[in-house]
Amino acid sequence: MSMKQVYEKKLQAQLDEWSAEINKLRAKADGAAADKQLEYYKKIEELQAMQVTATNKLTELKNASDDAWEDLKVGIDSAWDSLGHAFKSATSRFK
Repeated sequence: MSMKQVYEKKLQAQLDEWSAEINKLRAKADGAAADKQLEYYKKIEELQAMQVTATNKLTELKNASDDAWEDLKVGIDSAWDSLGHAFKSATSRFK
């Protein structure tokens, strides 16, 4: 397995984990008091938008040649870091 494939698998696993986390947050929001639901749903929508961006970056990576993928890696790492921080922030607000 190439380094590119290993990197793709790592990112896909993280995306899958974030999808599961969004589903958990949605369940918590559904059970929250009405005044908190709007805040929670807004945060979930933001996370979903970031997740779409991350998914698009992963698709770019998958479509990149073996020679060009490392050039994309920097941008992808930045997007992943942003999404990771947003998830931590959102998760802490749901506690």
